[in-house]
Amino acid sequence: MSKPLLQFTDNGIYCDAAGVYLDPWKPVDKALITHGHADHSRWGHKKYITHHDNVPIISHRLGDINVSGVAHGESLLINNVKFSFHPAGHIPGSCQIRVEHKDEVWVFTGDYKTEDDGISTPYVPIKCDTFITECTFGLPAFKWRPQSEVMHDVNEWCAQNHAEGKTSILFAYSLGKAQRLIKHLDTSQMKIYCHGAVYKMTEVLRELIDFPETTLVTRETTKEELKGNIVVAPPSAHGSAWMRKFVPYATASASGWMTFRGARRRRAIDKGFVLSDHCDWDGLLESIDATACENVITTHGYQDIFARYLREEKGLNAISERTQYEGETVNESEPEIEAETE
Repeated sequence: MSKPLLQFTDNGIYCDAAGVYLDPWKPVDKALITHGHADHSRWGHKKYITHHDNVPIISHRLGDINVSGVAHGESLLINNVKFSFHPAGHIPGSCQIRVEHKDEVWVFTGDYKTEDDGISTPYVPIKCDTFITECTFGLPAFKWRPQSEVMHDVNEWCAQNHAEGKTSILFAYSLGKAQRLIKHLDTSQMKIYCHGAVYKMTEVLRELIDFPETTLVTRETTKEELKGNIVVAPPSAHGSAWMRKFVPYATASASGWMTFRGARRRRAIDKGFVLSDHCDWDGLLESIDATACENVITTHGYQDIFARYLREEKGLNAISERTQYEGETVNESEPEIEAETE
């Protein structure tokens, strides 16, 4: 029996015919990378290949690496296996990877979402035989409201805090979610201040995206400057000494997990906004339908439940596989609070 075109190994997803890995979680010789989040682009590979827009992102996060970029839809031939990168809509620079060999086509989504967020190249469905899909929010309970409605609520909350003389602190992933908020925040009355991790990544992305002005929070930043304005910070900053200078403040988290009120309560957050960089239940099902695939492999998230649903309700040949991808976590793993932001 022939080997599948893509195999799940101890190092990651492997294409034996080409001798390359897709988003490997252990150091390998050659890695094709879907996007810049740490669980998909890890340090230690000898060679990285990714989309052009992701090159500055992973270079910023990983340091001095051997990386090359390709354009959307550009064919990359490795040992007669054809690879191409296609928009995933997850975060800026994110892509699906299409793999074609001997009339067989597989697509690995990495992480993806179908709503246009205004900063990422929108998701494009790709026809394939086998679709490897994340399912971080692969339960019917997860149904997203349009981004415009959520951001209206975010801006109203910030305006109310401003009127009460409170600083609005928004916790969001430093890559992707933070920039999504920054892009759509109402700055007509308020300034946007940023934690160092958010500020630096936003500056990297300014080459690609038009953002409103942001100001780095430093030791010299005073409470008077911050009062009534907005601060965007990674979740790891919550409860740290860094927060002291923002008093009085109100806190909020933007995440798909805010669907569950218990998540907000456990994090001791004042307000939760349901805003995710992953597909909801309907988005996952619509994406799978659009590929016209016969085979589905579900990875991180509710993979077993989702695969069973696809088999029993959709008639697809669906199985689940274990990976070391994390999906959207309630508390992002970030580097320690940087000295200049204390």
